[in-house]
Amino acid sequence: MKNYLSPTYFAMGLVFTTCLIASNLFGAKLLQIGPLTVSAAILIFPVTYVINDCITEVWGFARARSLIWIALSVNAAFMLLCTLVVYLPPADFWTGQASFEYVFMMAPRLSLASLSAFLIGSLVNAWLMDRLKTKLHGKGFSARAVLSTLIGQSVDSLVFYPIAFFGLIPVSQLAVLMITQVVLKTLYEALTLPVTVRFVRYVRDNEPDVRLDTRWSAAVSSTC
Repeated sequence: MKNYLSPTYFAMGLVFTTCLIASNLFGAKLLQIGPLTVSAAILIFPVTYVINDCITEVWGFARARSLIWIALSVNAAFMLLCTLVVYLPPADFWTGQASFEYVFMMAPRLSLASLSAFLIGSLVNAWLMDRLKTKLHGKGFSARAVLSTLIGQSVDSLVFYPIAFFGLIPVSQLAVLMITQVVLKTLYEALTLPVTVRFVRYVRDNEPDVRLDTRWSAAVSSTC
């Protein structure tokens, strides 16, 4: 059991890393939804915070922190590969270089912003989730998930958007974009809570490598 690697943890790690990398590409496009301007990354990036909350709740802060560092390392490698591929000489007959550069030359800047923002925001989210769990003796998962996401996403946005878009869009619009993203991503977390709660309970009850502190094992088995 000491060397057991949970297939569930492994699968969640793959989804977590994939969503992070995809967010860097999607983030280059800004969407207009009614009066709101949002990054296309909002379609997938909040999934990383949901997974982060689940892993922290089930396996603890140490496992969540390890996954964050692994995902960031893969993201950094992706950023370097994007830069390399852009600068490789294209075939004479290929006409897609300009479009290719537009998408992938944004990726290094977005990845730099993501590396900085995601590291700080995700660690804050996981740490706060873990601390609140200790303070509340394992109770109130839903409230803890929403609060930690609100604070983590706020930190993430405060770091990400100035790095990614400063000089590209007006400062006033940048501030509106940041606030909108925080609100929508937190709302995303709240709307997915019923599924998240059931998933956490299922994993906690069925994963053989999960070890709950006896101080609140009874409490968390009956409520989130």
